Amino acid sequence: MSVWNPENVKDIAESVGIAFLPDDISFNLARDVEYRVGQVLDEAMKFMRHSKRTALSTHDVSLALRVLDIEPLYGYESTRPLRFGEASIGPGQPLFYVEDEEMDFEKLINAPLAKVPREISFTAHWLAVEGVQPSIAQNPTSAESRNHELLPKGGGGSALNPANMAALALAGGESGGGVGGSNSEGVSVRPLVKHVLSKELQLYFEQVCGALLDESESKADARLAALSSLRNDPGLHQLVPYLVQFVSEKVTHHLKHLFVLTQMMHLTWALLDNENLFLDPYAASIVAPVLTCLIGRRLGDPSSSSSSANDDQRVAHYALRDLAGCLIGLLGMKFGGVSSPTLKPRLARTCLKQFLDPHKPPAVHYGAILGLHAIGGPAAVRALILPSLKDYQDLLFRSRGPPAADGEDGGGGGGGDAAAAAGAPPGFYSDFDKEKVMGALVRALISLEEEEEEEEEKDKEREKEKGKGKATVVMSMTNGSAAHGGAELKTRLFDAVGDHLGRRLYALGRPRLCHLIVDGLAKMRAADAAALASASASNGMNGMNGMNGMNGLSRSR
Repeated sequence: MSVWNPENVKDIAESVGIAFLPDDISFNLARDVEYRVGQVLDEAMKFMRHSKRTALSTHDVSLALRVLDIEPLYGYESTRPLRFGEASIGPGQPLFYVEDEEMDFEKLINAPLAKVPREISFTAHWLAVEGVQPSIAQNPTSAESRNHELLPKGGGGSALNPANMAALALAGGESGGGVGGSNSEGVSVRPLVKHVLSKELQLYFEQVCGALLDESESKADARLAALSSLRNDPGLHQLVPYLVQFVSEKVTHHLKHLFVLTQMMHLTWALLDNENLFLDPYAASIVAPVLTCLIGRRLGDPSSSSSSANDDQRVAHYALRDLAGCLIGLLGMKFGGVSSPTLKPRLARTCLKQFLDPHKPPAVHYGAILGLHAIGGPAAVRALILPSLKDYQDLLFRSRGPPAADGEDGGGGGGGDAAAAAGAPPGFYSDFDKEKVMGALVRALISLEEEEEEEEEKDKEREKEKGKGKATVVMSMTNGSAAHGGAELKTRLFDAVGDHLGRRLYALGRPRLCHLIVDGLAKMRAADAAALASASASNGMNGMNGMNGMNGLSRSR
């Protein structure tokens, strides 16, 4: 049985002049009409679903008719709801129709014609040519770009406004360590990415930053509590980018304030200790401020007038570099694996460049030595520091040339400036700086002996496991070799590393360490000589082959 009534087919047939239509034809035509209507509705439903709507419209039906190559219906494209009227053509036979609005032809004829819509067209233009944006009408001007990045002045710069959270974190607000606000000119910056934080996290961020930046002694407990919370709280994931940006901004703009720099290093350490935070995407942003505190040229305020304040500055300055050196080692161990395999080589290359630069102050060399030791351990000390010991010692203990034109002869808080303030002639390093650098070198060299002892302990354990008892023989032979020397060992050590550093190392009473240094340098020099001889021999053979070839060519001619 067809859903479409065959009688309707007969009525339509009579309206077009077909008086008698057989029943079987009307039945088949009714079934075909039912199929065609279903096909149209199926296509219209597809347009409805692709438009993310739940109500079928006449526009969907028109599109379906167009897809099926059927002439679309006209007069049903209005967005206004259709009003249906009801008429009766007999008892129990209502007729529904759409009420048509009566139009006055005179008004319609006298009305102005509608504007012809412009056709859709496409055009191409250069957005940028080799990174430079051309000044054409299609591209925004620099003034328009700046206007898009700024918000109007007003009350929208509240410290607890989530819309300004990322803005101040990126722009570096100064108002109490808050996470939202306006800069000194009262202009709020629109965040690049909308990141909504809860009011609790905003208040937590403000309280933590305020406690860390407060230097008063009464806030010492608050600082410890803030660092403890950062170290253990598992719900700080959303605050990580703001905290990292806060550290970077404070280190960049407070290089003369040792307290702020030290607190930022403690904050970074607390974040690294928090096992609940995923910090791998922020590794580069975390490394940059730590490197600044490690090998920065000027840290602290060297303009302190009193000698006691200057001494405190120098002590705090080197303590900051010690803290940054430990952090660099922790960063290399945490991020130098699978997540960033090139991090350790890049850090070692940066520290080595600073260590080998004779124009850098001793404070920078001190940080570079700490960084190399922390990143690469005894292997980096043996390969990168040990070959340059004698030359560096000569540089450290001889007078320097004329001071630099910019006046940055010292290391900020403990360099040439401090020596000049104490009355030393320009071009000389202070004894305090020399002592600190020598101490860093000695600690790095002692790690060579500690590594040797650890290897011997491992060998001893392995021999014990095998049950052969050879570990005692190895230890006694090593100790006997190290104990042998005296004046000869002292002379060799002084020749290898210089008088000042050799005297310092020999006074430690560690003959094994002295032997490791002397023997290591001797092996390096022998390896370099062998490589040079091999290169010379290779060049000589190439020259002989070239001469033989020329002789053969002349004989053939």
